[in-house]
Amino acid sequence: MIPIHPAGAKVLRANLDPSALSLPAPLPLSVYVHYPWCMRKCPYCDFNSHEAKSEVNEERYLQALEADLQQSLPLVWGRRVHTVFIGGGTPSLISAAGMDRLLVMLRTLLQLEADAEITMEANPGTVEADKFAAFRASGVNRISLGIQSFNDAHLKALGRIHDSAEARRAIETAQRCFENFNLDLMYSLPGQTPEQAAADLEQVLAFAPPHLSLYHLTLEPNTLFAKYPPALPDEDAAYAMQDMIEARMLDAGYGHYEVSAYAKPGRQCRHNLNYWQFGDYLGIGAGTHGKLSFAHRVLRQIRHKHPQAYMDAALCGNPVQEECEVGAAELPFEFMLNALRLAEGVPLSSFAERTGLNAAAILEKLDLAEKKGLLERGGANIRPTPLGRRFLNDLQELFLED
Repeated sequence: MIPIHPAGAKVLRANLDPSALSLPAPLPLSVYVHYPWCMRKCPYCDFNSHEAKSEVNEERYLQALEADLQQSLPLVWGRRVHTVFIGGGTPSLISAAGMDRLLVMLRTLLQLEADAEITMEANPGTVEADKFAAFRASGVNRISLGIQSFNDAHLKALGRIHDSAEARRAIETAQRCFENFNLDLMYSLPGQTPEQAAADLEQVLAFAPPHLSLYHLTLEPNTLFAKYPPALPDEDAAYAMQDMIEARMLDAGYGHYEVSAYAKPGRQCRHNLNYWQFGDYLGIGAGTHGKLSFAHRVLRQIRHKHPQAYMDAALCGNPVQEECEVGAAELPFEFMLNALRLAEGVPLSSFAERTGLNAAAILEKLDLAEKKGLLERGGANIRPTPLGRRFLNDLQELFLED
């Protein structure tokens, strides 16, 4: 069945021969919920986040999310949801009652797996012990804390609203309330030395988090840092930090399973793994993207970006601003853009399972990547080599449409 396009959505149709794609079975499905408000916009942040300069109408936004999900149900009817990720912005700004209502709504309208991973992002400056306990009681079973650094000067340079003491208190609260949690840390910060990066890493490892996300600070377009670039460590210093991190994390017993992600055994982020393995995801909330696969087509959706525009549109039954079918020629690059981020790569067979295309469509480019020393085929898997991981963009670009 081809779903009816939402009224008023801008529909962009690719030249797609339906017979070119043949997906053998439904893909794993995740749900991403976006909360677009934060206390203060960080100068490096390029996410769809907006400062809560006045009181946020939480009730109206929850109504909009429910209307959005209701409108999306025909696209995912009968499919089980394996993971939920509530991101932002700063979702920990939601009231405990609001989070409970959101999770009840998701469970009522969707078929959530009994052991579904439900993650919520939080910033240390918004962590309250009672509120976190209430989030856990409502069903959130994984928290992701944006620590970024334990150096107060670096936190100030990053525009964070918390200091190192608040970061430590937030981690201790997360430990009490959640068995499973992630901590975000950044490196190659303005004025940071390799020794300071190492000190940050040692402090975060002292908490023995099940999962760590370690990000190299990049100056993204349309951010304050892009307009007024700070003085960052040079390339040699940044590589020294990266090499130090990889060696220390291995020594500490963490698996480096994705470009920026490290986990204790069995603690990989299931939600993000579904992205990287090219599973499906429904996005609800302001500015969210979604990818949903059907037997002979792959559909992408983008919701209205500005919170007010999104609420107005969703409550009128039209949360989707743009919708397009992904052409068969685009799918190899989209698949590889995600799969090659994984250290162990993916089985070659998953290309056909997740795109509906014959693996012959990428064999020539796999050969080229292998000749360049960027990719290797071991057993049934295709994976980036250490050189390929260092020059990941070059490897991924080999799979762009000619």
